[in-house]
Amino acid sequence: MAASIHPGILKAFDSGTYKARVHLTGSIHMSLSGVPTNRGIASGDMVVGRRVSVVLFDETKADDAVVTAVYTP
Repeated sequence: MAASIHPGILKAFDSGTYKARVHLTGSIHMSLSGVPTNRGIASGDMVVGRRVSVVLFDETKADDAVVTAVYTP
């Protein structure tokens, strides 16, 4: 199965573990918690409500994902 990129909204971020809780928007609506986050993103940029991009490596396994970027539309 191919990886897919999805937009989301950051709901929470733990700078100690660098894991996030995100709500996916777009064609898939789901919430994911404990999502590993790209350590190249400054923790100060991980503000609740920011938009994020999330890569799902396997859409049948919600915990198989990573937050790759934060952005402003």
